[in-house]
Amino acid sequence: MKLTEHFSLEELTFSEIAERNGWDNTPNDQELENLKRLAEFLEDVKQVLGGKPIIVSSGFRSKQTNDGVGSRDSSQHRIGAAVDFRVPQLTPDQVVRAIIASDLKFDQVIREFDRWTHLSIPNTVDGKPRKQALIIDKSGTRPFV
Repeated sequence: MKLTEHFSLEELTFSEIAERNGWDNTPNDQELENLKRLAEFLEDVKQVLGGKPIIVSSGFRSKQTNDGVGSRDSSQHRIGAAVDFRVPQLTPDQVVRAIIASDLKFDQVIREFDRWTHLSIPNTVDGKPRKQALIIDKSGTRPFV
């Protein structure tokens, strides 16, 4: 099911670990609404990045899937408000800098292990975006500067 021109529900809910283990990774109605907002937001991100392809590696994660990848229950992936992705023609650093420099109302943008970008939107439609920019790597978590 297409959520927007460039992003599908299948793409934002696919999980290799869930697939391999036969786990259900189907969002409920509220999580689906968040995924629709997230897909719309990704369309804006795509524009900021000059129309380059966005390759999603992780979007929504059911409790079982989230536990399986070792993530916290508080992860915004759990509610369909976060995505991890790569942009083949850009480094994660370039992606994060472009998002920070834009007027996008992101909640968090994180350069993770210099291999991918984590991006989230506010948990609710009326939530205030924190515009938090971080780096996570083997040294820990720190502000992106």
